[in-house]
Amino acid sequence: MCRFGVFRPCMVVTFLAVCFIGSMPAQEKPAVQPKTVAAASAAPANSSPVPNPALYRLGAGDEIRVQQQNAEELDGKVARIDDAGYATFPLVGRLHFSGLTTDEAQKIVAERLSTLLLKPEPIVSISEYRSQPVSVVGAVNNPGVFQLQGRKTLLEVISLAGGLRQDAGAQISITRRVVNGPIPLKTERRDLSGDFSTATVDLPKLVNGRDPSDNISVSPNDVISVPRAEMIYVTGKVNKPGAFPLNENSNITVLQAISLAEGLGPAAAPKNAKVFRPKGDGNEKEEIPVNVTAIMNGKTVDGKNPDFTLQPRDILFIPDSLSKKAGVRAAEAAVQAVTGMLIWGRL
Repeated sequence: MCRFGVFRPCMVVTFLAVCFIGSMPAQEKPAVQPKTVAAASAAPANSSPVPNPALYRLGAGDEIRVQQQNAEELDGKVARIDDAGYATFPLVGRLHFSGLTTDEAQKIVAERLSTLLLKPEPIVSISEYRSQPVSVVGAVNNPGVFQLQGRKTLLEVISLAGGLRQDAGAQISITRRVVNGPIPLKTERRDLSGDFSTATVDLPKLVNGRDPSDNISVSPNDVISVPRAEMIYVTGKVNKPGAFPLNENSNITVLQAISLAEGLGPAAAPKNAKVFRPKGDGNEKEEIPVNVTAIMNGKTVDGKNPDFTLQPRDILFIPDSLSKKAGVRAAEAAVQAVTGMLIWGRL
């Protein structure tokens, strides 16, 4: 009796303590949320953003997954939507998914499952995006075919392709199937077949944000082409021979070209420089003598400024001063080398 009398108060205290802890407000209970937040923040910063399923419309090529509790035959199964817009799953059979959002897809799956299950709650998710390809070609760092995965603007798609190369031209060309709607640009034109429309966008204005209306939404199956800029070439006795792009409204003179090539090299003979300019179909070249010494000294030749603007595909050659014959041979070799690189697309 006494024994029970001694322990009875302890049991009461323990009972009250358990009740008190169970009734504590949520904020007073030990939390594990900081770990969850830390795990989320540890996700790679460059991971691709997931498109909003409520806005994304399924299409041919997309792969979808259906999850449904208490239905082992169906739970976790994936299927690809065929060209006709259908996908086939266990228990529900063949259903048309093309053009639907995932929410709408869940409704038609639930309707089909309702004949087999009591209050089914399927979850439809996209496991692979394949229905919205867009091609980016030309002077971008990573040309290829990309999936839009929802709404993307022209600049966003160029970013998917790794951005523009330094030799990108001044205009972007967009080609779209007419069945996908018009290109909302003033430059839109139909091709001769009538199946495609094309339009151009001023690249400097687009990149600098001077005309935001040019940053249009890209449609599936669009082809975005970024042509290379016209080039001029500097070779011979300069510190950095190479090809230099002629961007929009950029007029590069002989003196500016030498500056781009980081100046004259040792033993250069700038007085005997030459510009080789393509003639006709480009197989022949016109040879233009250039007195770079006079240009750099600011002197006139026959009362005229010897500096002049280079044209696309011009080759500025700075010879060696060691010997005249060696200079001629070097010029021929340099022109042949640059011409070869032009033919093989290396410049």
